[in-house]
Amino acid sequence: MHRARYDDWGLPKGKLDPGETVEEAALREVEEETGLVCRLLRPFGETTYLDRKGRLKRVWYLVMEPLTGRFTPSREVDATRWLTVPEALQVLTYPLDRELLEATPIDD
Repeated sequence: MHRARYDDWGLPKGKLDPGETVEEAALREVEEETGLVCRLLRPFGETTYLDRKGRLKRVWYLVMEPLTGRFTPSREVDATRWLTVPEALQVLTYPLDRELLEATPIDD
């Protein structure tokens, strides 16, 4: 997904709401950012990094299957693209996203 505010391409992610599981947050964030209602298939990997303000962030990624929905551009996300792994490696802005894709086999 592309965020105009930062002019970057990245994988969907977000913050946990109080009382929310990682899985619930992942489904909610993907729906909020892409408009897609999905079902979880399996864990994909995780990364840890310092954000722009120096705060430690830990992100869990999950493989999902879209069930319904349609992308509509918003203030947060202005574009999405479906890409093969080699294409995504060329487009993704952040090295951690590329490293995750390179290190984790996708078999779904």
